[in-house]
Amino acid sequence: MSDRTPAGQFLDAAIGLLQRVRDEEAEQIAAAGTLLADTVAAGGRLFAFGAGHSSLAAQDLVYRAGGLALMNLLAVPGTVGVDVVPATLGSALERVDGLATAVLDSSPLRSGDALVVISLSGRNALPVEMAVHARTLGVRVIGVTSVAYATGTTSRHASGTFLKDQCDIVLDSKIAVGDAELTLDTVAAPFAPASTVVTAALLQAVMATTAGVLADRGIEPPLLRSGNVDGGHEWNGRIFDRYADRIFYRH
Repeated sequence: MSDRTPAGQFLDAAIGLLQRVRDEEAEQIAAAGTLLADTVAAGGRLFAFGAGHSSLAAQDLVYRAGGLALMNLLAVPGTVGVDVVPATLGSALERVDGLATAVLDSSPLRSGDALVVISLSGRNALPVEMAVHARTLGVRVIGVTSVAYATGTTSRHASGTFLKDQCDIVLDSKIAVGDAELTLDTVAAPFAPASTVVTAALLQAVMATTAGVLADRGIEPPLLRSGNVDGGHEWNGRIFDRYADRIFYRH
């Protein structure tokens, strides 16, 4: 028997989206994971960027048990999460032309690296410019977005393009415009966003692919272990030492 409570309906919606991602994005997930594996094998560095709530999925990849030690957070001041006050400033900064270029030109990214850019709508100046400028620097770009926004909204970038138009590989989260899975006659606005759940799972599928591809090539994936299990800190210390020149969140 299905659960028709709001909680049950939301979980069903999230599961349905995850199944769609599994079935419809398998080829792109494989391509993204292989791109990251190629980058690691060639001595490149890995970075992830997301603004606002999209930053949650980016942060989920960085310095975590079971994750790739080489994934670094590319932070844009005022846009990482909702810690800036007022929180609405973060949304305003996403629409500022030139900000992404300034950040990238001051960052450690270089030719041969890979950058994951996460933006649900993919319409704002910051993520679009981030992808455009990164590629001019010789950085390979994986975009994670909801492709539906490209037909349901208009771009806020001067080029009129969306994030999906400026990447080497695009992963579609399948999230509907507005990011709210539920409606009720008794509630004035749609509610229950699923983008964080789906985007985080989508990217962890990519990371799993990367680890698998490296292992298949005879390369030990640079993975971190939990610091809350015996030997975890010692294991991580060896990884940090071995890849010190490619890890930036410890500097």
